[in-house]
Amino acid sequence: MPRTIDRETVQRLVKDESAQLVEVLPREEYDAEHLAGALNITLKELNGQSANRLDRSRPVIVYCNDFT
Repeated sequence: MPRTIDRETVQRLVKDESAQLVEVLPREEYDAEHLAGALNITLKELNGQSANRLDRSRPVIVYCNDFT
């Protein structure tokens, strides 16, 4: 179930549970700056097929970092 989490929780999930980071901004913005190890699946591409790229046994953290 989707929920909002804070920075400390993100760091813990990545470290302790090998959480997967998914950046949903357009590729150009992802290429300019993203968290280390994050996958880029844009909102337009986010669907059942693109979700198959993820390991369902690990937590998934989806984020959008809009600097505007």
